[in-house]
Amino acid sequence: MKLLKGIVFFLSMCIAATSCDYLTIDDYFDDEFKMDSVYTSVRNMEAYMWGAASLFPDEAETVRENYTPGVLATDEGFCNFRANGNVYYGLDFCSGLTTPDNLKKMDKWGTYYKIIRKCNNILNNLDRPADMTTADHIKIEGYTRFIRAYAYYNLLIDFGPPILLGDEVVNTNEELEYYDRARSTYDEAMEYVCGEFEKAASLLPATVSNMDFGRPTKGAAYALIARLRLMHASPLFNGGYAARSYFGNWKRHIDDVYYVSQTYDERRWAVAAASAKRVMEMENAGAPMYSLYTVPADDNTPQLPQGVTSDSHFYDAYPDGAAGIDPYKSYSDMFTGEAVAPIVSEFIWARNTDYLNSTINKGAFPVSLGGWSRYCVTQKVVDAYLMDDGRTKDEALTDGYYSESGYTTSPRSFSGYTLKTDVSRMYANREMRFYASVGFCEAIWPCLSSSENNNHTALYYYGSEDGRTAATDPLNYPVTGYVIKKYVNKMDAYIGNGARQVNKAYPIIRYAEILLAYAEALNNLTTTHTVELDGKTYTFSRDKNEIARAFNQVRYRAGLPGLSQAQLEDATQVQEQLERERMVEFLWENRRYYDVRRWGIYEESERSPIMGMNIDGNKTTFYQRVIPSSSQIRGRLVDKKLVFLPIPRDELRRLPSLDQNPGWN
Repeated sequence: MKLLKGIVFFLSMCIAATSCDYLTIDDYFDDEFKMDSVYTSVRNMEAYMWGAASLFPDEAETVRENYTPGVLATDEGFCNFRANGNVYYGLDFCSGLTTPDNLKKMDKWGTYYKIIRKCNNILNNLDRPADMTTADHIKIEGYTRFIRAYAYYNLLIDFGPPILLGDEVVNTNEELEYYDRARSTYDEAMEYVCGEFEKAASLLPATVSNMDFGRPTKGAAYALIARLRLMHASPLFNGGYAARSYFGNWKRHIDDVYYVSQTYDERRWAVAAASAKRVMEMENAGAPMYSLYTVPADDNTPQLPQGVTSDSHFYDAYPDGAAGIDPYKSYSDMFTGEAVAPIVSEFIWARNTDYLNSTINKGAFPVSLGGWSRYCVTQKVVDAYLMDDGRTKDEALTDGYYSESGYTTSPRSFSGYTLKTDVSRMYANREMRFYASVGFCEAIWPCLSSSENNNHTALYYYGSEDGRTAATDPLNYPVTGYVIKKYVNKMDAYIGNGARQVNKAYPIIRYAEILLAYAEALNNLTTTHTVELDGKTYTFSRDKNEIARAFNQVRYRAGLPGLSQAQLEDATQVQEQLERERMVEFLWENRRYYDVRRWGIYEESERSPIMGMNIDGNKTTFYQRVIPSSSQIRGRLVDKKLVFLPIPRDELRRLPSLDQNPGWN
């Protein structure tokens, strides 16, 4: 037996020495069965298919031991821990510590190709199981195509243009020259991946049962196409200054073709609009398939602010205005587990996950409540939230509706949330998404499942029980003075009798993104375009009413007025509002990292330093904007190469035709 194991080990090492990660060889079935066992029955083939899907990381893993640079590689989140040799790979990435030789858990290049190979095995052997029915064939082919497309999707957005293998199951034990493949261009990859999602969508079910929550649907495929088409139309990948600045010298060395097109194509925005519109038009039993999640107003719902004149529809009933719903619960309940995830109409694709409780919430909870108090929101994010009447904080300074001096003199309760007395006036009169998402100094943490520590007030001043001097680790404190509270349920607790956490789902893509994508696509049109999609003809121009109808739904759900007429007349102003809206609406949902890149503003956004409150101050000096004293901030790198992860060096050594991403050696 030892001899046999030795021979197997030797052969595996020989194969590893001559093949490549993107050609990882399957010699097992669920680590137990021979490959031939996959084809003996539908049951085995389906199990093999879901085994391939299980290789994907949990999409919520965007902070600690993360598969993608994630939120800590952006201006929306920060953690004081030194990532080098630790588990915060997004901090490594933006500190210049990631290399082609050491991507840590972000090195998913080989994993995605392993998934692709498994899918190709299935697609090339679909008819082999003797008990395969037509219905089985449709189901397995649809899911397999989606899984393969999703692997390519992840390669494309994180690593850039991939090697496209099509349906080929590459032979094993060939000469190295046989495996040598070049990368596709960005356009080629985009068309292939979207095409595969289209094929998957034609076979996937429109809905799944609550028991199958987390499985992709037709809508998931269409929504990911809409996301990709918006990226394809965006400045970084669509000619113009940003594309020239980042990719003007990046060519495939085997044929001198640009990896990223240097010619602007406005029609891509129309294609993006059509892709989003298709999702918006999906129906289920005659009703819209997707809609923004809302909770009806009740006696505890805050009244809409009076005197708003910028939007004549603001006081109309939702969705035509902001009246009749509870904006706090409508936003918060999706993320805290208060709403039952499988029936949330806004979740186009989501998955149950323990990561939100075990990592993100644990990392945000005050140390006095058993947390780490380390996952911070930045001052830039806090300042981006509007006042509840739709004005910016700077606009509200003129009449004192916003103030950076003094404290609240009376408590305010709404929608189950309490804003206590003696809170900085910086945090008064803000929009509901702010209270649902940000843990600030003097904010209350309910912890209602615990018999102790209920309704704890988190104090981050110097010398307080949750501030810097209370750290259980020298770096375990809220370095910006703010933490992410978006996923915290009022019942969640980590210490005390009865302490538990409510189960939660992570949204991979939700309907709010589709609405904002549609508005952005239309806003970038300067002429009329016609697009054919699924046999339907769409005609688009910069229709201000359509832009407002899509964009304003998201604002109204948050209890805010929509775009003003003056803003709608100016495409630049609408873009500015879209950028602000996406920053706060999708806070800590891993969209900001990709948004600032596709917009071509990554360098601009990252050059402004991470800022927060003065955690070394007492209550009278705490509320001052400062650059926290942290080596992690001083060491942040702004470099064009950080648009993509580097291709692992081992792949480059094996494949002469493979080019590295620009800027990486």
